[in-house]
Amino acid sequence: MKVYLMYRDRDFDVQQALPVNHEAVIQDLELDTVLDTMAAGDKYLRDVARSALLGGAGDLATILYRQEILADCLKNPAVVQALYEIAVEAIARERKYIWGILYDHPMGILRRSVSVIDMFMNMLQALRRLAEKHAGDFKSEGFTTLFAMLAQELDDAYFAQVRAHLKHLSFRGGVWISANLGQGNKGEHYVLRKPADAELNWLTSMFGGNGAGGTITVAERDESGTKALSDLKDRGINLIANALAQSNDHILSFFQQLRAELGFYLGSLHLQQRLAQLDAPISFPTPAATGDRRHASEGLYDLSLALTIERSVVGNDVNADGKTLVMITGANQGGKSTFLRSIGIAQLMMQCGMFVPAVSFTANLCSGLFTHFRREEDSSMQSGKLDEELSRMSDIVDHIRGDALILFNESFAATNEREGSEIGRQILRALLDKRIKVFFVTHLFDLARSFYEPQQADALFLRPERQADGTRTFRLYEGEPLQTSFGEDVYNAIFGEVEPPVGANASMPHR
Repeated sequence: MKVYLMYRDRDFDVQQALPVNHEAVIQDLELDTVLDTMAAGDKYLRDVARSALLGGAGDLATILYRQEILADCLKNPAVVQALYEIAVEAIARERKYIWGILYDHPMGILRRSVSVIDMFMNMLQALRRLAEKHAGDFKSEGFTTLFAMLAQELDDAYFAQVRAHLKHLSFRGGVWISANLGQGNKGEHYVLRKPADAELNWLTSMFGGNGAGGTITVAERDESGTKALSDLKDRGINLIANALAQSNDHILSFFQQLRAELGFYLGSLHLQQRLAQLDAPISFPTPAATGDRRHASEGLYDLSLALTIERSVVGNDVNADGKTLVMITGANQGGKSTFLRSIGIAQLMMQCGMFVPAVSFTANLCSGLFTHFRREEDSSMQSGKLDEELSRMSDIVDHIRGDALILFNESFAATNEREGSEIGRQILRALLDKRIKVFFVTHLFDLARSFYEPQQADALFLRPERQADGTRTFRLYEGEPLQTSFGEDVYNAIFGEVEPPVGANASMPHR
């Protein structure tokens, strides 16, 4: 049995290898807040969300496949929760049948497996009943395939047959084994036989059988005879014990996979429910092929920020279709970094098949997402901040490839304007030559101007909106880079208006 709720033709691996830069992405985009919300206190759900969000779906078809399934989940959250709880309960019950000394031999393995599979049959019946009751409420290919499989493979005849086998394997009438005599009259080719019917056993005991037979009685204190008889019994049931243990593992694997794949959608439901409480919009994005250059959004907002401050936040409308470089300059505290995080989070959510924090969102898939954000001063660093930035950039270059997306936030500003701009120029041009899409937040005017003045058709320049009194609206609009980042506004907001001394530059606060 297969679940196939994450891929059409293969299982989802919670333990899959994540991109080498995933820790930096989590830190820079503040994804821990998102993962914690999806987990709702469940460590396993957090691991599933982390693997799915950072691992991606891989292709357009799989993204759309998951979107359809998630749409079903959003319409039927209680059913999804119930399906998940059945899987969790089945796994938890199986663990209660603890292995120990008694289970190290064939009969112990057999008895444990019989008990576990009997329990699994009850859980599978509950799963099938739930699927039958709600199958009509689900329209996606993934759920309709899963429910059809449960109905076809787990019919009443299947459960009756399994329970009949389990009854035989309890060996209430003893173990029936046949064997051949080999060299030296040693037994070989041991075969476990199906026990005779209970009625036949009763008649035989009353009137005797028509075949040859005999009885061997082992004396009460004959330890060697008892051990020899036990060895014969174990040798006869060894194969069936191993086969039953494998069946046990197969059913357990099904429930584990069901828990993992439903866990992704349950985590998405937790996130959706929290955003609904905050009155924050979501939508299913429109993914485009990797080779395209698509990026358009309406009301795109920083999900991590909304979850942190626990209220809806300002979104942005951006049309960067056909653009390879998007450079954001301008006012301090205007929402540039927030916008950059919103781009990265939405890209990850789209590529794993989730909804996105926006009224609408369209973007091409990328071969990888990379972040290069300014780090706070670290007293343990063995080198300067610029060296540390360049070292991280070198690691990125070692792993990035064409059609990737990279987000820069105040990079290369740890040195003077001229040197920082030149470093940024060379790195940017190399990335753009390799068809890597870049979003770059910077205060380096020389750097921004050098890309603006050629008026490249594939470049877009954005600035935060600043009203005449210095108020920030946290919205971005298209505009050329400015030489000032309006640090005076931030100063005045903190310390109040200060009259500059006579003859001082009116644009600078008095210090």
